[in-house]
Amino acid sequence: KNDRTQKQSRSTTLLQKSLLLTLLKQWTLSIMACMLFSYLSRQLHTPTNLLLLSLAVSDFFVGFLMLFHMVLIDGCWFLGDLMCTLYNVLSYIITSASVGTMVLISVDRYVAICEPLHYPYKVTQKRVQVCVCLCWIFSAFLHSLLLKNNLEPPGRYNSCLGECVIVINYIAGLADIFLSIIGPVTVIIVLYMRVFVVAVSQARAMRSQITSFPLKCSVSVTAKKSEMKAARTLGVVIVVFLLCICPYFSFVLTAMNLSSTFVTWLFFCNSSLNPLIYALFYTWFKKSMKLILTFKILQPDSCDMTIL
Repeated sequence: KNDRTQKQSRSTTLLQKSLLLTLLKQWTLSIMACMLFSYLSRQLHTPTNLLLLSLAVSDFFVGFLMLFHMVLIDGCWFLGDLMCTLYNVLSYIITSASVGTMVLISVDRYVAICEPLHYPYKVTQKRVQVCVCLCWIFSAFLHSLLLKNNLEPPGRYNSCLGECVIVINYIAGLADIFLSIIGPVTVIIVLYMRVFVVAVSQARAMRSQITSFPLKCSVSVTAKKSEMKAARTLGVVIVVFLLCICPYFSFVLTAMNLSSTFVTWLFFCNSSLNPLIYALFYTWFKKSMKLILTFKILQPDSCDMTIL
């Protein structure tokens, strides 16, 4: 029986590592494409793509943190107390920044769909840059504050060699749940419900315009279609995000054991699913990937390439 248990444990570990390597390969190519072209191509320097870049950066770091799961030996941590603490603190910061970016994306789509005439003035490149920076700074400050007891000294709550735990007091835990999860998720759901209602009414209006004035309305209708397509794509990103993180934080809220392999992997897999969504819905993303894989990105005029 003991031999059978050991074999099952080894096969589970092998399966996890194989899945991890597969996800890392796909994640590396996709995230680098999004990051490189959001930075290099002038055509992609838009507020919405800046938010996607912030999301890609958080996905990148989540993938980086996934590497640490590969060095776990039968669930034991042998990288030291300092690395254990840094790993956990960074996990909290990156997750919080990712949620904050999702909120900013929801606000961006809300203004674009519900207040299209004010969008160019309300959502500017500079304002989005400031909001993204504040999002990351707030995440770092909040979780450095909440987890400060675990930093002095690192590993103070580890009871034995190979253990990697952090302890958050009840009040700090409640503050973290409300500021990092419940509050942002509520904002996201409310804004996207409003976006959905307005998008449906606009779709009906566009159909009637096309029927009545097919030539005059072609430009405005095309612009509206583009905005709604972006809203639909980012809506898919947000829905997938919520489906991946909700089981994990349900375990947190109910104080259940977080050692569940499925819940933990579902939480981490969200970062590898985002690039697949971009590839399915964004033509420029596919072109970016092609240019990177063919090394055309290294050409001097790569910034001026037409990819939209």
